[in-house]
Amino acid sequence: MKILVAGFQHETNTFAPTGAGYASFVNGEDFPAMARGEAIHALADVNIPVSGFIQAVQACGHEVLPVLWAGAGASAHVTTDAYERIAGEILQAVRQARYDAIYLDLHGAMVAQHIDDGEGELLARIRAIVGPDMRIVASLDSHANVTAQMLALADGLVAYRTYPHIDMADTGRRAAQLLLALVRPGGTAFKAVRRLPFLIPVNSMSTMMEPARGSYALLTSLETQEVLSLSFAPGFPAADFPGCGPVVWGYASSAAAAERAVDRLYRHVAEPEAQWAVAFEEAEAAVRKAMAIAQTATAPVILADTQDNPGVGGDSNTTGLIRALLRAGAQDVAVGLVWDGASARAAHQAGVGARIRLALGGCPQVAQDAPLEAEFLVEALSDGRCVYGGPMMRGKRAELGPSARLRIDGVQIVVVSHKAQLLDRNMYRMVGIEPADKKILVNKSSVHFRADFAAIASEIIVARSPGPFIADPAELAWTRLAAGMRMRPGGPAFQLAA
Repeated sequence: MKILVAGFQHETNTFAPTGAGYASFVNGEDFPAMARGEAIHALADVNIPVSGFIQAVQACGHEVLPVLWAGAGASAHVTTDAYERIAGEILQAVRQARYDAIYLDLHGAMVAQHIDDGEGELLARIRAIVGPDMRIVASLDSHANVTAQMLALADGLVAYRTYPHIDMADTGRRAAQLLLALVRPGGTAFKAVRRLPFLIPVNSMSTMMEPARGSYALLTSLETQEVLSLSFAPGFPAADFPGCGPVVWGYASSAAAAERAVDRLYRHVAEPEAQWAVAFEEAEAAVRKAMAIAQTATAPVILADTQDNPGVGGDSNTTGLIRALLRAGAQDVAVGLVWDGASARAAHQAGVGARIRLALGGCPQVAQDAPLEAEFLVEALSDGRCVYGGPMMRGKRAELGPSARLRIDGVQIVVVSHKAQLLDRNMYRMVGIEPADKKILVNKSSVHFRADFAAIASEIIVARSPGPFIADPAELAWTRLAAGMRMRPGGPAFQLAA
């Protein structure tokens, strides 16, 4: 076969302060930069779904027709211009090329300025061109808000099973297996779907802990010769539209087998609902706890600054935890990353060893947050280039722009010019910080950092400092969530305004 391959990834937080324009996809941000045609093969060693898919189908003797791969870091809505330009390029190839099947590397939680269901709309436009008989399979992030439209228009959807996402390429391989099973003579699959009636906070989705770890273990055990594929997407609980929420679905050789497997997994995930609840430490308490542990610990205490995580729509520029550390007199601390291009440029202009006055960071959309106005010592400078070495996205080349290591009292701060989630130890090393040697690390991330940092942490504390990503979904200003959806596990149900 010849298989058309394209990718379009974005996780949209409709409550976030900053959107994603076309340049965000060109640069890639947390993802590789945009690639076209044969250049997509250069992503073969990066842990993303398209690489695993291509390797799997080529190993079986099939040919791929790579069109476009584009992803941008989580943010508010994708602009109409960006969506239409990228989708338009994919659709042009769908119209003009010759191929036997289609694979799409999607996220599943994209909301554009003009479209609630970005992936569902893309699938609808493709299906209108190719008709009902063309096999279309897509891989999804486990944070996908999987809509009825997506499930109806794709022949198969396959989601990640790890968070941190260390199985992205593996998910591409699973998508290839499903596609190849579907294109065989008589390769019809029966589908079953169950939606959960409550939102799951991002911080409780980590598969390094329960209940997610056990849920995915059960999912894997339920896949048999009869059950082709099972998926559980806890969803992305910050997209204000009716399709937001967790979904369990699967494909099997009979309708009964599909229903049995999906129902068994659904009951495990849904009961008891309270297993998905999560507790947070407020900033001051989190710092005190970290300092107390660090007095005797032989490895760093990590504070996850979850409400400023650019991986879920934050801008990586709040200063609340830094201020709490300074007030407490914390020592031997590293903070990463603070997105502030003006401060990074000022540090480069001043040079190593200079003391400069800055108004560092600050999120204008957060009333409790303001720039940190103080004098900083410029300790190191960098061009912001590094290659990720951790298990989540090993091999990705990061371009963070002019970067600097600034010191204020006992706190070192990594300041960058391009926004990115702190998820890899090499992001500290690029400015000369060895993260394993610090007493306390503050990572602007929710869960992804655990893939590379859990091995060096004495303890991990999830801190809730004021930021643009509200970690408790029940505290968001919902207006269009599905009526009756509980806004947190065991929490109040959303009701549409009269």
